[in-house]
Amino acid sequence: MKHPVDVHVGKRIRHRRWMVGMTQQQLADSVGIKFQQIQKYETGMNRVSASRLWDIARTLGVEIGFFFEGLGNEASSDSAIETDILANKEAMELVRAYYAIPEAQRKRLFDLARVLSDAA
Repeated sequence: MKHPVDVHVGKRIRHRRWMVGMTQQQLADSVGIKFQQIQKYETGMNRVSASRLWDIARTLGVEIGFFFEGLGNEASSDSAIETDILANKEAMELVRAYYAIPEAQRKRLFDLARVLSDAA
């Protein structure tokens, strides 16, 4: 049976990997394992050892704590909404495209989106 912490960490690995535009194979090559093992980590079927999580975090450019963010707040509605959004491929593509925009234009786009959402 999958442990909820392993599932959460796996989802965070998958989301970060996807955000940086890396394939499972690329991540696996970087940390010296087979891509099937990355698949098992991402689904929570296998636990990620501390040393492997360290390698994954370094490869994905985040602190180890990133993988545990939101774990204690699973009951809150904000956490549930965030998890649903991050599971949506279209939303992830939008977030990745958003962060590819230069900062000045990104701020203007954000302000426009805020105005449009307030008008809806």
